[in-house]
Amino acid sequence: MQALGHSLSDRRLQVLRALGECGSISQAARAVGVSYKAAWQAIDTLSNLAGVPVVEKTVGGAGGGGAKLTAAGQELLRAAHAMAQARGAVMQQLQAPAALQRLGVQTSMRNQWPCEVLRVDIAGALALVQVQTPHADLQLTARITAESAQLLGLQAGMPVLAMCKATAVQVQAWHKDVAPNTCTGKATRVAQGAMGDEVAMQMTGGVQWVGFAAAGSGLRAGRKVSVHIPESALVLALQA
Repeated sequence: MQALGHSLSDRRLQVLRALGECGSISQAARAVGVSYKAAWQAIDTLSNLAGVPVVEKTVGGAGGGGAKLTAAGQELLRAAHAMAQARGAVMQQLQAPAALQRLGVQTSMRNQWPCEVLRVDIAGALALVQVQTPHADLQLTARITAESAQLLGLQAGMPVLAMCKATAVQVQAWHKDVAPNTCTGKATRVAQGAMGDEVAMQMTGGVQWVGFAAAGSGLRAGRKVSVHIPESALVLALQA
């Protein structure tokens, strides 16, 4: 099932499980520790991934309206439990390295690297999440919705996978810049194109990135480059 992208620690599944127990979206949100809006986002996302509604509203009765799991929602929770048990047994048997566990996330995004959350600042509907690569060689900030930060349970010290599309990574000849999410790298490969030059780079700490410079940039392998990732383009994922 596409909806089972993460283990039982996924707060979207926690919302679904709590709702099945109490029959109320607002109570489920409180039980999991997220907002009512975030709980609805979790339900909508799971329904989209499952292809069918996982929750249905109920009306009337002595206690007023409520909500309950559909048959698909119940099956999703059963499958999640079975998959978590099976995956845990396999990982324990194989003593799987971290790299193998990270392969559980499949995406078209070419830039992926493990990070640790440094801090989470929530302001209204948005959250700024600062992360760093291992050994603190590189720090970046992601701008996501407050609901997403709640559903992921993001907090300082938490391991996450940072991802970004190559087309969102902006590359140009090196220049001194202290702007947020701007750092220095070295071009290792450059493929010229009419709509932009694709640049493979080695960043601080050996992290490998791919980005794009303007067509006819004149960049060559070995050149020092400045790299910028917009805060809204940086995606954070929990490792499966």
